[in-house]
Amino acid sequence: MSIKNNNISIKVHSNFIRDRSFPQNSIFLFSYDVVIKNHNLFDVQLLSRYWHIQDGNGVVEEVRGPGVIGLKPVIKSDGTFKYSSFCPIKTPLGAMKGSYKMRSTKEEVFEAKIATFTLRANEYVN
Repeated sequence: MSIKNNNISIKVHSNFIRDRSFPQNSIFLFSYDVVIKNHNLFDVQLLSRYWHIQDGNGVVEEVRGPGVIGLKPVIKSDGTFKYSSFCPIKTPLGAMKGSYKMRSTKEEVFEAKIATFTLRANEYVN
């Protein structure tokens, strides 16, 4: 899934991690790969993240924190930043969406939205 706002495009791809999941204990682990592209004529810095994670039972967890994977990266004009992370949920099907708080070199702070993407363990979903 991809979305472009404030001249920032964000693409996310998720994968079920079978060998790190324990379905019998309702633990389904997913990885997600993120590509953030800055289409602005100026650099931007990723300051913080917000995730809205919903499992197949409708249970929602919200995660907020500084940066991503321990970094607050500066993304150059026309540059790209990529990272991967993980998310456990209690069902084989769920979804995530969210946003990044960004700051431009002009010190303007804005939000870059992350479109909803699916967390799906195909072999456990009818």
